Amino acid sequence: MIKDFLEAGQIVGTHGIHGELRVNPWCDSPEFLRGFKELYFDQNGENKVKVCSCRPHGNIALISLCGIDNVETAAAMRGKTLYIRRGDANLPADSYFIAELIGCAVMDADDAQTTYGILSDVSRTGANDVWHVVSPEGKEHLVPAIPSVVIKTDVEAGEIRIRPIKGIFEDAN
Repeated sequence: MIKDFLEAGQIVGTHGIHGELRVNPWCDSPEFLRGFKELYFDQNGENKVKVCSCRPHGNIALISLCGIDNVETAAAMRGKTLYIRRGDANLPADSYFIAELIGCAVMDADDAQTTYGILSDVSRTGANDVWHVVSPEGKEHLVPAIPSVVIKTDVEAGEIRIRPIKGIFEDAN
């Protein structure tokens, strides 16, 4: 399901004395967050805050939010989740966030009657993502997210069509 606002990361601490925040990004990299001029403190976009600056620092992002200019105010933000507006991300066509894929039904590309399960998680392995698909019986199957396997992704409909590699599912031929 396409979401208007997505979790971007969590504030894990402060940096320096001028209110800069240490943010653990829940996206591809801290660099990704540099493209946003506004972030949100809620999943409905009702609590918006302007970004004064954002820079990667190792595996975290250092973010200055307008109006937070001292370490005390910044420290009070620890533990809060930051959200992005999906429309501000400028994603290429047919690209989706992991949060939008989770919960989609995983079905056979060639047999509309065959449903393998629900996508429950995504592991980032480097070579390709691996999708965790939980069958109706509760068993987890690992599916490589590669073009020869993933045939069609329709997040708006909540469906992913695949041609599984032999052996991934017990009933696969």
